[in-house]
Amino acid sequence: MRIVLLGAPGAGKGTVAKLLSEFDGSVQISTGDILRAAVKDGTDLGREAKDYMDRGDLVPDALIMKIMEERLQKPDCGKGFILDGFPRTILQAEALKTLLERLKIKLDFVVNLEVPKDVILDRLTTRRTCSNPECQEIYNIKSNPPTAAGTCKKCGSPVIQRDDETVAAINNRLETYNEKTAPLIGFYEREGLLKNFLSLQSKETVAEIEKSLKNK
Repeated sequence: MRIVLLGAPGAGKGTVAKLLSEFDGSVQISTGDILRAAVKDGTDLGREAKDYMDRGDLVPDALIMKIMEERLQKPDCGKGFILDGFPRTILQAEALKTLLERLKIKLDFVVNLEVPKDVILDRLTTRRTCSNPECQEIYNIKSNPPTAAGTCKKCGSPVIQRDDETVAAINNRLETYNEKTAPLIGFYEREGLLKNFLSLQSKETVAEIEKSLKNK
């Protein structure tokens, strides 16, 4: 499959992407992942990106697109890919469209995960993350709790509530999403690529996406 995943913070993009990658071997790609990989590999583009990241600046779109172009041409993308949380803006979407046309890659469709705001707030305020930067396992105190002592089941480090997962921070993130990223829904609708899926239970959502892929 070759799809883009859209959805507000807390819509379940990461979980859905992981389950879809298990479906047919398509690789999950996020901007953060490709930037970290490029920096770790010490490529020319990675070193350039690191300069911005070390200063605390946003990596420019032009550089992100160059790194994305490298990533999409790696052998593991031959089976397909799931763009998780990218593009984030109309400008990135237009640049991605140009890039895919140049690489002769055709998207199957764009998945928009729809989740009510109260569900998003509940998901994110109950989420906890392993404090070990090498682990970062994610838990939910309701559906997938850490140990009774509040430590990670994988590495034993304390789990924490991230600063951006308080109610005030989440409302701010949702406002930013609605301002900058939600317009992508209209963009891809006009491109004839958009498909909306209710995302309350990840496995059910993935089953519906898989059904749509089979019916293409």
